Amino acid sequence: MKIKLATAQDIDAWMALVEQVRDVFPGLETAQAMEEHRATVLRFMETSSAICAMGDGQMAGILLFSREASELCFLAVDPNYRRQHIAQKLVASMLTQMEEGKDISLITYQENDPNGQAARAFYKRLGFSEGRLTKGFGHPAQEFILKR
Repeated sequence: MKIKLATAQDIDAWMALVEQVRDVFPGLETAQAMEEHRATVLRFMETSSAICAMGDGQMAGILLFSREASELCFLAVDPNYRRQHIAQKLVASMLTQMEEGKDISLITYQENDPNGQAARAFYKRLGFSEGRLTKGFGHPAQEFILKR
């Protein structure tokens, strides 16, 4: 498994993975939303803020982050590659790109949402703790924070 910064050359494989998992990400329901997401991903790629995991020539995992906001913005792993610690490796790679000692935040599902059980458990295992309740893409959400 190779973890690397993603570039515009990776966009088609990246979006193919997003297409596989879009049903669990509020805000990606329409073709227009997917086009907007593609444009957003390309902007992240231009600023070296997109990380991907490549396995067997395929995009196995993807992560977007913001250095300025100190935020993990998007994380997904191809269902065929789950349970191989790819998400953990992507987060570890992201942390090397972030300012030392600065807390990292993310937005995920609220506790009572079945779509978020795996994600919430994963983030807690990495040391993130629950923060404020909020909304993300018009969906009830919760902030998680990694104290550094």
